[in-house]
Amino acid sequence: MKQLALVIDLNVCVGCHACVTSCKEWNTSGPAGFLADRNPYDADPSGTFFNRVQTFEIGAYPKTETVHFPKSCLHCEDPPCVPVCPTGASYKRAQDGIVLVDYDKCIGCKYCSWACPYGARELDQNQRVMKKCTLCVDRIYDESLPQSERKPACVLACPTTARLFGDVNDPDSVVSVAIRENGGYQLMPEWGTNPANHYLPRRKTQISIHEDELIRVDNPLKKERQLPMPGSEEQTLDDITSW
Repeated sequence: MKQLALVIDLNVCVGCHACVTSCKEWNTSGPAGFLADRNPYDADPSGTFFNRVQTFEIGAYPKTETVHFPKSCLHCEDPPCVPVCPTGASYKRAQDGIVLVDYDKCIGCKYCSWACPYGARELDQNQRVMKKCTLCVDRIYDESLPQSERKPACVLACPTTARLFGDVNDPDSVVSVAIRENGGYQLMPEWGTNPANHYLPRRKTQISIHEDELIRVDNPLKKERQLPMPGSEEQTLDDITSW
């Protein structure tokens, strides 16, 4: 069975919020309708966002790191928001696994937000209905768009390609390959919801300097430091590695 989802690479996310703003722009002009944005920047922000980026500092000073953690509806294979909905407004599509909300049926009771362990449901203050990420369902099936653009707005906007989109149940899809080869994981699997969205963990990156990079004639660092030319009698190993 097809299950569309996002895979987010925490190793390359820079917290630029391009995914947040592009999501807001696309969905406000789409079937989601106007998304309230009354006070988005305070410690206690108000407004409706399908996607948020949370930023954390980890480690102990002075060895600290900043982690940017995008979060939206995870389109769980067993979504707890669906069975608690008293009107059937929350539902999971059989054809692609996307979890959606029927605004005509939603009464804004917030049962789905209480049931969601990820905090991915929000009440739209204007329409008084619950809203959430739709994976840009109106965009990904729009045949008037080129195939390369039939992706969620957040995926297309990401400048570092930190967001991937595809069928996680297809072993050959770009998302499945990324999960398999990079240790992708689900968020809070202990809840038994089996989230479709996955995260790729942060990895320690080591920068290797090859010997030929140290002795290239056009090496700008070598020129600036005015090191002896490669092969000259004056050049020593200390000269090569001193910078």
